[in-house]
Amino acid sequence: MNQKKIAVFRKEHFNAAHRLHNPSLDDATNKQLFGKCNNPNYHGHNYELIVRVTGVLDEQTGYVIDTKILSDIIKTYVLEELDHKNLNLDVAHFKNLNPTAENIVMVIYDILRKQLDNRYELKLTLYETERNFVEFPVE
Repeated sequence: MNQKKIAVFRKEHFNAAHRLHNPSLDDATNKQLFGKCNNPNYHGHNYELIVRVTGVLDEQTGYVIDTKILSDIIKTYVLEELDHKNLNLDVAHFKNLNPTAENIVMVIYDILRKQLDNRYELKLTLYETERNFVEFPVE
């Protein structure tokens, strides 16, 4: 039987501060590259995260994945790690990694990928602002 795939989405929100800065570059170059985002006193965003899990229906439950379980995984492994944190100072993942939206979404992907069964496909969209967002992985 050909099983059709279905995508399930979960939208979450977190707030975090960061500074875009490459320590291997001088201050003038960092300011030129990152502008206001290089503020030495940091700045913050209200991030929106959309998690897409794709798979086939479980015959017993009718679910691709139980959204309560998915929500709990996101809250435990992502939101508790990032929400109301200074990404540069408080989050080990960004100790040596510039916390751009691109790097943040890849870090979140790696975290969630480890928590989900391999039978699921995973795709993330991270909104840094209403008009600036990133997606990973790209098909």
